[in-house]
Amino acid sequence: MVNIYETSNGYFKKIENIKKECWIDLVNPSLEELKMVSQETNTPLNILTKLMDDEELSRIDARGNISLIVVDIPYVIDTNYKHRYNTAPLGIIINNDGYFITMSLKKLQILDGFINDEVNDFDVKKRTKFVVQILIKVAQSYQKELADIDHYINNKEKILYKSTNNKELIDLLNIEKTLVYFSTSLKANEAVLEKLLRGSVLPLYDEDVSLVEDAVIENKQAIEMSNIYREILTSMTDTYATIISNNLNDVMKFLAGITIVFSIPTMVASFIGMNVPLGEMGKSPVSFILIIVFSIVLSLIIAFILKKKNML
Repeated sequence: MVNIYETSNGYFKKIENIKKECWIDLVNPSLEELKMVSQETNTPLNILTKLMDDEELSRIDARGNISLIVVDIPYVIDTNYKHRYNTAPLGIIINNDGYFITMSLKKLQILDGFINDEVNDFDVKKRTKFVVQILIKVAQSYQKELADIDHYINNKEKILYKSTNNKELIDLLNIEKTLVYFSTSLKANEAVLEKLLRGSVLPLYDEDVSLVEDAVIENKQAIEMSNIYREILTSMTDTYATIISNNLNDVMKFLAGITIVFSIPTMVASFIGMNVPLGEMGKSPVSFILIIVFSIVLSLIIAFILKKKNML
């Protein structure tokens, strides 16, 4: 899919045809669309096709009149599990002939703020500033997802105290895997930001330098959040694995104790029900009641003993 936008007279709008000073947003494009964009913008086709690799690493590179920036963006990989994320590459191509190209294999929400004209002081023609604004949005998206993960972990903590199954523990393991992806991608994005800050790839004006520094700070905060939550989660996973095991042991201990207590009446009935003479007791009209009372009293005594030994 190819979407084309421009800023004209202070207004942001979608247009039909590619022209200079426009923004071309490619989302999982076909080979024909890539060839069309390559021809219209004089961008090498091999650069565009390489961005179709979902394992493309974060990097920044300059070749002739083309500057390429690749950063990792978080996205949900399984809606059946909360906060199960992976990262996908977002390619940003700045063509000095007057074209700005973004490319991703998935629809990414971080660009919606630009498309919906919700970003302050946004202008497609200010390409360096546009890049930095995207990078700030990327770091903020990580922070938002990490804050949601922290809230989710706190809610899970209350459930895990009483849990005896592995479902909640598996959810935490999925989150731990997500944090590994986040931490790795954020560190790669940090290298891109630091290289961009040196100004060796894109020209930076005073306001751009300030924005890049803000993006670096936002990214560092996301890295710290990711590392902290990862350490907390690792500790929690080990601790609650033990708690779940202990909870299950308590349940098994209770069931074993109850089984012993309820087996007493069965044993009494079995012994008395044998074909043996019971003397005068067997002739008494209240013998059945006496047997029941005896069984109950014996069961209560056994239950009291088990309770004193913390076995019930």
